[in-house]
Formats: sequence, C-alpha cells, structure tokens
Amino acid sequence: MCDRLPLYDPQSARTKSEDQPARQWRTGGDSARRTQLKSIHVPSAVYRELRHLTQLRDTFVSEMAAMKQRSKSLLLLEGIEFPPAPAGSQWSGLVKDKLRTLPCSTTVRFKLAQLLDSLAFNEQQVGKTTKEVRRFCQHEPELLQCIKYLMTLPGIGWIVASQLVARIGDWRELRNLRQLGGFLGVVPTEQSTGDRTERGSITHTGDPRLRSKLIQASWAAIRQDGELREFFRSVCQPHPRPVAARVASVAVARKLSVRIAVVLMNHRA
Repeated sequence: MCDRLPLYDPQSARTKSEDQPARQWRTGGDSARRTQLKSIHVPSAVYRELRHLTQLRDTFVSEMAAMKQRSKSLLLLEGIEFPPAPAGSQWSGLVKDKLRTLPCSTTVRFKLAQLLDSLAFNEQQVGKTTKEVRRFCQHEPELLQCIKYLMTLPGIGWIVASQLVARIGDWRELRNLRQLGGFLGVVPTEQSTGDRTERGSITHTGDPRLRSKLIQASWAAIRQDGELREFFRSVCQPHPRPVAARVASVAVARKLSVRIAVVLMNHRA
C-alpha cells in the first residue's frame, strides 16, 4: 500500500510577492471609486411629509381607476351595456345610480355594488387627502410660495404644483435648467458614435405618475399659451399622424419643465 501524494495546485504555489500587485490593483480601484462617489440629497422633513401626502393621494386615485375598470370589465363580461352618458360625465352620480339598478343576476349585482362602494370610499379618501395637502402647505410658507410660483405657469394647477414641489424637494438643489427634465424623464435617450448622434424615446426615469401629470398639464398649456401651441404644431409636422400629437405633447412637457426650473431657481413668477 503506497502513500498518496498531494496534488499540485498552481494557485497555491503563487508567492506572496506575486499576489501583491493584484491586491494593490483592487485596493487602488476601490479607492478610485470611493473618490468618484457622489453624495445624495436627503430632503428635509417638510418635503418628506408633503411627499407622503401626495403619494397617498396618488394611491387612492389609482384605486379609483382600478374600481372603474373592474366595473366596466364586469359589465362587458356579462354582456350588459354601460349606461350612456355625455363625454366627461361617465361616472357622475346619475350614472352610478343607474349602475346600481341595472337588470342582472344577484351575484353580479352584489359584485358591482361592492365595486361601486369601493369607488365611493376611494373618492372620499382622495378628497380628504387633497384637503390635508392644502392644509399642510398653508402652514409652510416656503412650500406655499413655491406652489404659487408654479401655478403662474400655463397648465399647472394646485395638484400638479404640489406634486412637483414634493418630488423635486428643495429648489436650491437645482444646478441648471435641463436637470429637471432629466429628473422627470422627459428628455430623449441618446446613442452617439463618433460624429453620429441618434436620439430615441424619452428616458422614462423618475416618478411615472408625476411625468404623466406633467404631460397632461402640457395639453392644458398648449390651449392656454400661444408660444407652446406654435411649438406643438412645429413638432407635429415632421412626424407621422398616429404618433405626432404624442411626441409633440412630450416635447411641450420638456419645454414646460425648463420653465418650471426657471421659476423655482429664480424664485419668482
């Protein structure tokens, strides 16, 4: 019976001096990365509390939309026609009363009633939260002043202004006019190779709900502001009809973000 010889391991045969350059390289890389790290800005308690309130309101609004979609889906599944109503008043009190009295089975009526009750509850919560947002801002002079400045811009009302202030935080952190557009995700992506530059769709970074509100505000701004209306038309012209309005509205939202940055950075209307 012979003794077993240990297997030769090339890795274990490396000397300490051979390992030292690798360790120095890793250490040097870590220190370089540490020097390149940038600090993050933590919003103050006032802005965090406002953000809590606006996020809560968004949650209830999303639940409202979900209840409406589920109610319509239920009627579509059962082959029941949704009560006719003029545009913009599909969910008025009169329509809701008609929904509760639609001829259907007991089970469908019960489910529909529960969905409508959930819708009514979320509508009440949206109203309460909106009042709390207003009350909170009324007692914070800096927030109230920023909101008033933003409301001087076309298309921006109280809801969008309070959402912007909550998400942006301290306006003193804005460094340039284009920074806000990147934060909201309304700037185009870019792929550059040498002298060739290709721009694609928007980056979609940041809060999608706030970006959606800003794009909705851009439609109101197009109707109210002549300069933005002409800009909208100029962007629409070179694009195909199916996507022209959508692309142009996002471009207007990006232009609106620059105006928002100007108002906040200058801190005047």
